[in-house]
Amino acid sequence: MSKRPPDLRRPGVSRRGFLQGSSVVAGSLGLAAGEVRAAAAEPTSDTRNIEIKINGKTRNMSVEPRTTLVEALRDTLGMTGTKIGCNQGQCGACTVLLNGSRVNSCLTLAVMAEGGEVVTVEGLADPSGDLHPMQSAFARNDAFQCGYCTPGQILSAIACIDEGHAGNEAEIREYMSGNLCRCGAYPNIVAAIVQVRDSQQG
Repeated sequence: MSKRPPDLRRPGVSRRGFLQGSSVVAGSLGLAAGEVRAAAAEPTSDTRNIEIKINGKTRNMSVEPRTTLVEALRDTLGMTGTKIGCNQGQCGACTVLLNGSRVNSCLTLAVMAEGGEVVTVEGLADPSGDLHPMQSAFARNDAFQCGYCTPGQILSAIACIDEGHAGNEAEIREYMSGNLCRCGAYPNIVAAIVQVRDSQQG
């Protein structure tokens, strides 16, 4: 006699009862646990070949249409400088430059960047190894602690100046507000941006 799954709508169903009921349902469908996991991992659509210029070098890759840019950078290309924070576009840890503009790469599909030009933290130093002025300014001003948000902060800071939004400290804070730092290094981040802005203005 087959075991009847519990009525999950009834109050008082335990975790054990829920799991037992789930296994009975899966068994009645003829699915082993491994088959259920494999089915969940199945790609939802065909892959697509795309070409993106990343840090000055053209890269070809095959991705699913649902693959985000940060996943393509980290998982497909092994470029782990770009971080995944909230994965919801709210913390800015994944910020990269796409065609000169800052974007949250966790919200940008890789296929949307096809034919475009992406700059990540790995592409900021010059070929001789000298750091970008913003990287040096962050180091000089202790503008990081744990460092997890730093790649996104630096790329956003570069864009903040290039966009003309670094007129004063209040404006810098406003246009850097999409990049969160759980360590609270905001005053030093602003100081680093001011330093680079002033050096560029001569």
